[in-house]
Amino acid sequence: MFKLKLLKRKKKDTPSRAGLGILVFENTSQVIQAEKALRKNNWEIRVMGPPPQIQTGCDLVIEFALIKKLSIMRFLENLGLLPLKLVPVTHPLLQPVDLFQVKDFGKFLMIRAANMKITVEKSTRLIVNISGGGCPDVPYLAFRLVGKPLDQAPDPVDIGHTLCGYALGLAFKEMKKKCSQW
Repeated sequence: MFKLKLLKRKKKDTPSRAGLGILVFENTSQVIQAEKALRKNNWEIRVMGPPPQIQTGCDLVIEFALIKKLSIMRFLENLGLLPLKLVPVTHPLLQPVDLFQVKDFGKFLMIRAANMKITVEKSTRLIVNISGGGCPDVPYLAFRLVGKPLDQAPDPVDIGHTLCGYALGLAFKEMKKKCSQW
């Protein structure tokens, strides 16, 4: 039986939530479009899971510094990507949920983003498993990724077409970051 070990962030790595807000969009497609546009224009943002109080399904939200509220809202309005609501993170229950969970199985490392998981053999950096989600492109993503070294596998964001592909892409990028530390 595998021994599960959940890696936790150190307190110094956890940013203060004071002065942050979240943008809530109608659907995940809009979140993905807004994220790409904001990152392309060097905005400091994070895509997160929504707080339980405002979750309506397979949601994502964008966390940002409230001091940039007017600029970000004007920028998104010019793109036709206005969020449904903007919520200041003023209460602990309104904090967005970190999308990543990391589990070290000794020989293997698994990273979960939303409902998608990627598992890599640590010594070879070979992708050994893709699982989770319920989107129609998950089997295709697994077919394209499993058995390939992490640095030679295609980015799931480039070959996927659903929220599951996007979430797997986030886990894939986080896995590459973790593996670069070894």
